[in-house]
Amino acid sequence: MPVAALCQAGALFGIAEGSLRVALHRLQAEGRVESDERGQYRLGAAAAPVQSVVAGWRELDRRTRAWNGRWIAVHAAAPRRRRTRFDPTAHALRLFGFERLAPALHVRPANLREGTEGVRSALYALGLPDDALVCELGELDPATDARARSVWNGDALVRSYRAARREIEASSTRLPERSEAEAMVESFQLGGRVLQQLVLDPLLPAPLVDERERRALVESMRAYDRLGRDAWAAFLGRFGVPHRTAPADTRWAAEGFAKSA
Repeated sequence: MPVAALCQAGALFGIAEGSLRVALHRLQAEGRVESDERGQYRLGAAAAPVQSVVAGWRELDRRTRAWNGRWIAVHAAAPRRRRTRFDPTAHALRLFGFERLAPALHVRPANLREGTEGVRSALYALGLPDDALVCELGELDPATDARARSVWNGDALVRSYRAARREIEASSTRLPERSEAEAMVESFQLGGRVLQQLVLDPLLPAPLVDERERRALVESMRAYDRLGRDAWAAFLGRFGVPHRTAPADTRWAAEGFAKSA
């Protein structure tokens, strides 16, 4: 996107042009965005590992397989004190739905199609230390297995799926009546929140969660994504920006986990 488009879009959200340009320079210095000689900005190489996870939200359920009761485990020492609040280990674990089972030990069900090796590679690319151990566990004693299954709240996840679907349905009804600017802002903000929810979803198998509710939310978000692209199409078209994919509020993707991890 050209700087002019970014500045005009930012103004819709109350972001001053100077603040936006400062943020772009910071992101460029971090390698998270890149620009060419025409002032066109795009995601940079440093953003690629996160983007590869975010971009797969439309096909979430294709990432899962039947669960055999085994677990993927990560054993990582506590991180050294950092100058920033951003913790790449917590970030990586959060993106793949891991939860703490014991000190320095995080687990998730081994129901992802990429398997333990694929998860291991992705975690390292996202910043997990090289000396962290990623392995598969099976035959836990009954008490530990029960405790592992309880670290997620499946009922709360189902409630969150249903609440997000209600928000999408209400917004889908409103958007056609909104002005261009209002529709752009609403679809960006709500789409970003639901996208965050989907990307951070732990993708639990049955019986830990009702997978049908998650699939229903993904279907609703696919339809809302099309409405969002329509809401942004005219604006992006005026700047010659391809708009097959709608912009979304993904500020959380690289930084927001520090507060929730």
